[in-house]
Amino acid sequence: MHDAKPGEDELRNDVAAEDEAVLEDIAAGIADFDTGRGRLIPILQMIQETHTYVPGPAMKLVADHLGLATCEVYGVATFYNQFRFNPPGKHQIKVCLGTACHVKGGDIILENFERKLGIRAGETTSDREFSIDRVACVGCCALAPVALVDETVHGHVAPSKVEGLILGFQIEKERAEREKNVGPQDPASL
Repeated sequence: MHDAKPGEDELRNDVAAEDEAVLEDIAAGIADFDTGRGRLIPILQMIQETHTYVPGPAMKLVADHLGLATCEVYGVATFYNQFRFNPPGKHQIKVCLGTACHVKGGDIILENFERKLGIRAGETTSDREFSIDRVACVGCCALAPVALVDETVHGHVAPSKVEGLILGFQIEKERAEREKNVGPQDPASL
């Protein structure tokens, strides 16, 4: 039997409520579009732009609106690289796999992020704290291998630096939770 961590059920309920609200918003947005196969990509782009990803259940909504099979919508959406299918994490990690970064071990850096976070490229952690993506080139070849973390460029990334980056976020999250539970400390009481 799986023992839930404290707060895990609340997190699941929050995520489910957020997902439901996203789908309701998408359904309202789709209603503004004419029907017909030619509206498929503009609708997917609207969903991506508004919500930063295209949820799986939204493809059924789109298919129903356009009179298409869900597999047709899925086929088009997965063909184009511009669409993501998982909500991005609070902290977005992009690992460069351009030529210079690849030669300098960018694939090893990506594997380290995946292993540390327990997700693969293109996925988001279940708590929606982190997401990982591979990118073709960041334009910082002299700093290879490179990872963008929340739009901050980290150059000459080594496996030990991956561990440190993730640990830094975890420490900051724990500190914020402690402050939320205890409240701000009065400097005079220290």
